[in-house]
This record gives sequence, structure tokens and C-alpha cells, in this order.
Amino acid sequence: MAITADDLGAVAWRRSSYSNGSGGECVEVADGHPGVMPVRDSKASDAGPVLLFRAPAWTAFLTSLKG
Repeated sequence: MAITADDLGAVAWRRSSYSNGSGGECVEVADGHPGVMPVRDSKASDAGPVLLFRAPAWTAFLTSLKG
């Protein structure tokens, strides 16, 4: 099943635990969408874009951060 813009309007976003605590440089992700990871900038959460990463790309990105 594909994710539509309507689907993303009702997701529960969570802020990354690695985000800056002072309100800047914050990234939010939304769990619960098999196969993709929605990501957005919390400073522009209402009007900003949402990036959708396919699961393999998201896993590779996280692996590169840990390395």
C-alpha cells in the first residue's frame, strides 16, 4: 500500500533523540509505515516537505552514522 499525503497528516511524529535540545536542527520521524521512513524538519513541520526513505536506504543511512 502506498502512502499518500492524507496518510501523513495523521501520523504520530517523534523527534530524534539526537536532535539539538535548544530547538534547532531537529529531525522528526514517523514509525509504522512498512517499507518507508517518513522524515521531516521539525522547524517547518506544518509547511515543510516530508522525505520518504525506502527501508534499505534508511537502514544504510543509520548504519553510516554509527560507523
